[in-house]
Amino acid sequence: MTKLQDGDVFHIVELSKDFSEAVESTLLQPFREKHKKIEVVLHNAPIEDAKLEGKFDTIVCGLPFNNFPLELVEHLFVVMFGFLKRGGELAYFEYLGMRGLKRIFGFPRIRKETKQRTRNIDNRFQHQNGTQQTVWRNIPSCRVVRLRQC
Repeated sequence: MTKLQDGDVFHIVELSKDFSEAVESTLLQPFREKHKKIEVVLHNAPIEDAKLEGKFDTIVCGLPFNNFPLELVEHLFVVMFGFLKRGGELAYFEYLGMRGLKRIFGFPRIRKETKQRTRNIDNRFQHQNGTQQTVWRNIPSCRVVRLRQC
């Protein structure tokens, strides 16, 4: 949150009530006290129910997409892209090697879903002007993917 400036508005959407309460008390309340001209709003709800209004410059998503059914992943991307301004950026991360491990060691259904997921990710990456960066110092290492709203 160090990049936020006076007049900025920052929304956080989180499903877990316990985690939302912890973030509110340990991070957000102290931040708001120091930065009264920056609005930070925590929505403890699914993104579809979060009462977000308008279009956003950037969305950062920490969901583990490789663990969700492909239909849910596609739905979430539709919802998130619906909140982005034209030219806005959606960023998410993926642990390196997870899809590869599932393709090799997964049950047949998991291997099939992983192949479909990889095609889906590759198509989205191409159509949304994707870029990626590997973060080796993360444990486990991950790739950060950035997609643009065209």
